[in-house]
Amino acid sequence: MYFELAMTLFLYGAMLRERALEVLSSDLVQSATCFRRAAGVYNYLAQKVLTNLNRSQEKQPEAMCRVSSIMSLVCLADAQAVTARKAEEDGKTSGLLAKLHYGITEFLIEAIDILQVVNKECKDISPRLLDFILSCKIIHELKSYKYLVRGLNNDGKIGVAIGVLRRTLANSKKVVPKEESWRLVFKQVFNDMTVLLQKHEHENEFVWREKVPRNEELPLPQGVKIVSIIPYEPQKWERTLVFKL
Repeated sequence: MYFELAMTLFLYGAMLRERALEVLSSDLVQSATCFRRAAGVYNYLAQKVLTNLNRSQEKQPEAMCRVSSIMSLVCLADAQAVTARKAEEDGKTSGLLAKLHYGITEFLIEAIDILQVVNKECKDISPRLLDFILSCKIIHELKSYKYLVRGLNNDGKIGVAIGVLRRTLANSKKVVPKEESWRLVFKQVFNDMTVLLQKHEHENEFVWREKVPRNEELPLPQGVKIVSIIPYEPQKWERTLVFKL
C-alpha cells in the first residue's frame, strides 16, 4: 500500500506543479505557493513514504527517494524563479535580482548532483530531465550575471562589467540546451548580453577607457535562497492507511 500511496502523492505533486504553471501569467503569488506546496509533497515523499518501500518496488524512478528530492528542488527553483519575476516587476535592485537568479542556479546545481547519482542506479530516467534542469540552470545563471553587470554599470565599474560579460559569454558557449524551445530562450538571453557587451565596449573605447581586469580578478555572483517548502500535511485517509500498515 505504501507503493500506491507514493504513486498517488507523486501525481499530486505533478498536478500542483502543473497548476502553478497554469496561473503563472495571472497570479504570481499563487503560482509560487503552488510550487512550494509541490516541493513539500515531494519532500514528504522522499522523507516519510518512499523509505518504506522494499527494494523491488524502488526500481522505477517515481519510487526512488532521490528522484522525489530532485523534484522538490526543481519546484523550489521554480518558486524562486516566480519570486524573481515578481521582484523584477516591482523594480527591485539589480543586486537583489542577481542574487535571486543565482539562488535558483544553486537549487538546480544541487538537483543535478543528485540526478547524476540516480542515473548510475537507474537507467529508466529520461535524459530530457537532465537537459531540462541544465537548461534552467544555464538560463538563470546568465540572468544572474546580467543583473550583476547592471549593478556594476550603475556603480561606474565599466571595465569590470566588460570583463564579466566576456567571461560569461565565453563560458556559455560551451553548454547549449538540446531542446529547441530552451535553445530559443537561451539564444534570446545570450543575444541580449552580447548586445550589452558591444555597447559597453564601445562606450569604454571612446569615453571611459577603463582597464578590463583578468578573469581571476572578476567578481562572481552570490546566491540567496528565499523560498522554502510548504510542508505537506497527510490527509485523514492517509494517516488511517499508514496506521493500518
